Amino acid sequence: MLNIFSSSRFKINRQTIKNLAGVLFSKYNIPSNAEINLIFIGKKKMKTISKDYKKVNVALPVLTFSYLDRMYPDENNKTFAEIFICYPQAVLLAAEREKRVDNIISQLITHGVENIIKN
Repeated sequence: MLNIFSSSRFKINRQTIKNLAGVLFSKYNIPSNAEINLIFIGKKKMKTISKDYKKVNVALPVLTFSYLDRMYPDENNKTFAEIFICYPQAVLLAAEREKRVDNIISQLITHGVENIIKN
């Protein structure tokens, strides 16, 4: 299951994201009762998280935190990963690459899930 957390000021297509999550969960054999939190944040918050956890003072487009020991969750704790996406960075990437923001967000989500599985 994918839990999406976002400010109303960020224009995201929840249905497209849910559909992508279904494909990725199936592709990577992620159990259906496992949860991934997808969190859309601003540039300032991403910069703070990047500085605290990656020791870089820059707003990264995506950061993933994996809790693979929870890949097969119990009833008390189903979350096994969190993916933070910096919405303003996604917009900038879309402009630079001349793509739609939805496409960039899909790429960032896919990248985040792949990082979870590879770690």
